[in-house]
Amino acid sequence: MNSIQPLNRIAIELGPLTVYWYGLIIASGAILGLAFVLKDARRTGIDKDLFIDLILYAVPISILSARIYYVLFSWDYYKENLGDIIAIWEGGIAIHGALIGAVLTAVVFARKRKVSFWKIADVAAPGILIGQAIGRWGNFMNQEAHGGEVSRTFLEGLGLPTWIVNQMLIDGTYYHPTFLYESIWNIVGMIVLLLIRNRVGLRRGELFLSYVIWYSFGRFFIEGMRTDSLMLTSSIRMAQAISIVLIIGSFFFIYYRRKYVKPLPVYGD
Repeated sequence: MNSIQPLNRIAIELGPLTVYWYGLIIASGAILGLAFVLKDARRTGIDKDLFIDLILYAVPISILSARIYYVLFSWDYYKENLGDIIAIWEGGIAIHGALIGAVLTAVVFARKRKVSFWKIADVAAPGILIGQAIGRWGNFMNQEAHGGEVSRTFLEGLGLPTWIVNQMLIDGTYYHPTFLYESIWNIVGMIVLLLIRNRVGLRRGELFLSYVIWYSFGRFFIEGMRTDSLMLTSSIRMAQAISIVLIIGSFFFIYYRRKYVKPLPVYGD
């Protein structure tokens, strides 16, 4: 068992330039998610250039906000290691921080361009799940975002390929591949969104809110399995608290907009 070596975290080395799989995988997820959104934009009659312009702002702001979020809730470590704050290639970005940055950017962008934020968000929702599903594999390469201890027999019983099982061996102990659980949850969520978007009478904005509910529900339970959670208090995990707030808030938005926003266009109009 001790002879098993983790996968190399470095993808490319060109002199002083080092490209890590972590960043490469996250970038790949963002590109594939954007490709899906651009293709879907044509179906809904939205100029794809609008999304290209938005992504130029949203990606850097999301990465920055994701890192700030992570650092703030890990400040006990970073205040003693200030130089590590910029070491994003070591891991340490929070999805909720990225979503906060992306949503705020999209709200401002939509207002400036005089388009509906909710319509943009609806088109973007499945693409966001694609990016999140792929991005979690960056955690896999860094051997982070895992759950509690398990046996090799347990992992093999899940039908996982050997290279995944071996990568879950960290310092002599096997761990739950919670990165994989969340990746699968996101892929299933994308499929669900695509199935329901034209079939259940959704109003504008409700596909995006459905994404928020789906992701938050799964994240709440998966987060409870993890061993590296950012903590709000000594006993409350930050991601679980935010997930509950997002679920309640999304249902409230759906109820409020259906009751008080007239006229409320249906999805796709």
